[in-house]
Amino acid sequence: MVEGRLEAGCDEAGRGCLAGPVVAAAVILPPGFVCDELNDSKQLTEKQRNRLRKVIEKEALAWAVASVSPEEIDKINILWASVKAMHKAVAKLKQKPEFLLIDGNKFQPFDGIPHQTVVKGDATYLSIAAASVLAKTHRDALMERLALWHPEYGWDINKGYPTKKHRDAISRFGATKYHRQSFKLLDTQLSFDFDL
Repeated sequence: MVEGRLEAGCDEAGRGCLAGPVVAAAVILPPGFVCDELNDSKQLTEKQRNRLRKVIEKEALAWAVASVSPEEIDKINILWASVKAMHKAVAKLKQKPEFLLIDGNKFQPFDGIPHQTVVKGDATYLSIAAASVLAKTHRDALMERLALWHPEYGWDINKGYPTKKHRDAISRFGATKYHRQSFKLLDTQLSFDFDL
């Protein structure tokens, strides 16, 4: 972090899911922002994440969340869908950042803004950790709403990740339009059973 530079941290949630969009967030925190509880969203409880979401949305100089649909994930693959979601989140910020801090090791330049990729960045930079929390909480809330329409898949609990219950439901009820068709939805996919 460089003193006085307007930096946005970016992260995504939902890359490993079988269903739902990939969601990214971009966050610009104020200078001197301190929050001892803020960490990589995967290290926090759901209750902590939801509490931190309110703090971040109130205290950030700017924040934005964006998503890329399962259909587009199937077309361009999950890596580039994640990058595209981050681009969309940065574009939605009410202030244009001077620098982007990206969680992970892959990114495409966006809008002429210099950037740096950081592996495990959500455990290193507060702005990336804040983006991690917003991406995760916004995506979880979306999956909980989708679960009202498709309760059989347990998305209110598994959030679209490949749990046994989720895969059992796909096997029993088939895939929905919210499932990523390019993903291995069932453990038996791509296996061959020759009865000779």
